[in-house]
Amino acid sequence: MKVSLIAAIIVFFYSCSSSQNKSLDPIPLNESWKEKIFELAPSRASAPVSKKHKVLLFSLFTGFNHWVIPHADVVISTLGEKTGAYDVVKSTDIAMFEQKQLNKFDAIVLNNNCSIGPKRDLFYDALSADSALSEAYKIQKAAELEDNLLAFVKNGGGLAVLHGGIVMQNNSAEVSEMIGGSFDYHPPQQTIELKLADKEHPLTKAFEGTSFTHFDEPYFFKNAYAEKNFRPMLFMEISKIKKMRHETDDKVSYVSWIKRYGKGRVFYVSPSHNAQSYEDARILRYYLNGMQYVVGDLKCDDTPVGQ
Repeated sequence: MKVSLIAAIIVFFYSCSSSQNKSLDPIPLNESWKEKIFELAPSRASAPVSKKHKVLLFSLFTGFNHWVIPHADVVISTLGEKTGAYDVVKSTDIAMFEQKQLNKFDAIVLNNNCSIGPKRDLFYDALSADSALSEAYKIQKAAELEDNLLAFVKNGGGLAVLHGGIVMQNNSAEVSEMIGGSFDYHPPQQTIELKLADKEHPLTKAFEGTSFTHFDEPYFFKNAYAEKNFRPMLFMEISKIKKMRHETDDKVSYVSWIKRYGKGRVFYVSPSHNAQSYEDARILRYYLNGMQYVVGDLKCDDTPVGQ
């Protein structure tokens, strides 16, 4: 009897420990899932639509392949289609960051655009696929395309950055300043309770005043994040995160925020690595609120809170 009890206890603790490291299985991107998202998505915009905005949905990656990328494409497209808040143009071509192309858009969505290698520069990575290009040209052209992105937002364009999209130009100090931080690391996927930084804010009203849990990578950030030059929306309590890489004096880590960059508006949202998180009408409404913020239709307080 005692042996059986001890064995049961061992199995219990092993299963609990293993569950912290387990990743969710990818969901097939089929018509059934698309229909589910369409049904869950808001039927009306959160704020009056001033015009049919044009949004570039950019989903190229050269590093880690997030399986959620095509699902996030569906989410962003569905929210615009169903509510009439914006039209989407999808692309994986860095030529879309030429100035004459960017001038056609009101906002850009960076969808899990992980870069690779020590440069952590997706533009350079993409150019490197052409062996005929010289190293000097690749460096110069990558810098030009990055400058075009920065100028687009600084001059009034909107920018929404989804989860791993923050890694796109991860070593760039100016891109870090624009987004509000750079990716540092994440512990293993686990159940995370996300809390609202301001329950009354127009963006977080999507969650009806309550925290929520989901299974995700708990992202931690560096560089410009230390300045907290943004208005936080969602946060997690660090004491509840398992298998941290290093200790921190911070009590919370913000995983979603909004901010101004020049005349432009930026929305960063880490949730989520997994498409299962999108099967929540509140998260879909939150995404819509963020999209309407970056295109300029949802007016709200985006004053930075600082440290």
